[in-house]
Amino acid sequence: MTTWLDQIHWNEQGLVPVIAQEWQSGQVLMLAWMNREALQLTVQQQRAVYWSRSRQRLWFKGEESGHLQHLKEIRLDCDNDVILLTVEQIGGAACHTGRRHCFFQQLQDQQWVTVESVLIDPTTLYKKSLG
Repeated sequence: MTTWLDQIHWNEQGLVPVIAQEWQSGQVLMLAWMNREALQLTVQQQRAVYWSRSRQRLWFKGEESGHLQHLKEIRLDCDNDVILLTVEQIGGAACHTGRRHCFFQQLQDQQWVTVESVLIDPTTLYKKSLG
């Protein structure tokens, strides 16, 4: 029997890209990756769980910073190879740099310019815990 998970086109590493979008503003917060387990946990726990490619483990968004993403909706694109999470971003920063979102660099005159301010110092952001 084919499940909803089997309908997703996972890449060679068993991952799918995931866009996290703030549910009220529509702002794109970040792009991350999920494996099957991360997606199942996201549905079960109603909060974003990703796959960290750098750490090679599940990454419960906000596990260190306390800046969680509560799930509002999950959508799958027309090719079944990209997931869109509509989330409520808890805490001010979705990005590990302490900014609201990860897309803070803008191309201006052939150079990347930082156009978004740091909201929370990242050195203090990751001293928090979910306890």
